[in-house]
Amino acid sequence: MKRTSPTSPLVLPNRVMVGDCVEIMNGLPGGIVDMVFADPPYNLQLGGDLLRPNHTRVDGVDEAWDKFTDFAEYDRFTRAWLGGVRHVLKDTGSLWVIGSYHNIFRIGAILQDLGFWILNDIVWRKTNPMPNFRGTRFTNAHETLIWVAKDKDARYHFNYDAMKALNEDLQMRSDWLLPVCTGQERLKGDGGGKLHPTQKPEALLYRVMMASTRSGDLVLDPFFGTGTTGAVAKGLGRSWIGLEREPNYAAAAEARIAAVTGVTDMSLVEAKSKRQAPRIPFGVVVERGMLKPGTVLFDQRRLHHAKVRADGTLIASNHLGDHRGSIHQVGAAVQGLPACNGWTFWHYESAGAQRPIDLLREQIRAEMP
Repeated sequence: MKRTSPTSPLVLPNRVMVGDCVEIMNGLPGGIVDMVFADPPYNLQLGGDLLRPNHTRVDGVDEAWDKFTDFAEYDRFTRAWLGGVRHVLKDTGSLWVIGSYHNIFRIGAILQDLGFWILNDIVWRKTNPMPNFRGTRFTNAHETLIWVAKDKDARYHFNYDAMKALNEDLQMRSDWLLPVCTGQERLKGDGGGKLHPTQKPEALLYRVMMASTRSGDLVLDPFFGTGTTGAVAKGLGRSWIGLEREPNYAAAAEARIAAVTGVTDMSLVEAKSKRQAPRIPFGVVVERGMLKPGTVLFDQRRLHHAKVRADGTLIASNHLGDHRGSIHQVGAAVQGLPACNGWTFWHYESAGAQRPIDLLREQIRAEMP
């Protein structure tokens, strides 16, 4: 891993580039990045010190990089760095931006003005938010992520099945309950305090990358800070580029990422969808003797029944009539529906338990080279 300057003639992945992110992005080749994660300045507009009830000072964000003269200056800055993102992002890539109520609505409007297409807004609900010490407002317990494609018709990547698997086989929702960055994960400065006031938890970046990248993809972070994006990318077998204008943050990020053990078996971090898996006709299950002709299949509640035929079709009868066809056609017909996934609808009995026939398909897939 090597730190480079914006004028470096050769730009390689897995590098921290120190300098202005807009200048660096506009100087990179166009369309090289698969995903961008951006944690820009929030423009918090803090008015004086914030004190706890015991009169100790809250360690908030008061660095110069988070201060802007007014909203107009912040909007110009936002348009500039988002323009750089459009330049480096592939047409099939996607961008994640995180912010608070101070800035996320302004960023969302500018994203739409620039032609990005909003896919989701994600609410990161913090398990351990900072209290509202003054007692004048609700506790600010969440931040918002906006996930966008480059335009309305872009063929972006989404690992739906991986997200479902991470959520115990339930569809992943757009509200994520995760803790803020604390403990050993939080990088400390020389005085023992936070090195960076807005360091994000690795769990958040893990979910973002698993959702929208493949192993080997290139991820860019224009506000790299202490390198959370790079650390998670390295652990997940993704390449990365970090842009950071503060040398002390860049140095800390380099040391942090160097200590991360990279993945060696890429198959362990590749999120493959079921759509990418080899197609297995139901007839293969029958011809291999895993289900024999005459076997009775049924739905999970045992309201519908069908028999397996030697050619891999099913036959069934109910009040809607006599039905014959594929596992999908008969599954739809017995329910009076236009479509049905027969692999998950139909079950069989084995060792006193009912199991979806999809288990047999996955067994065949597991035996394939």
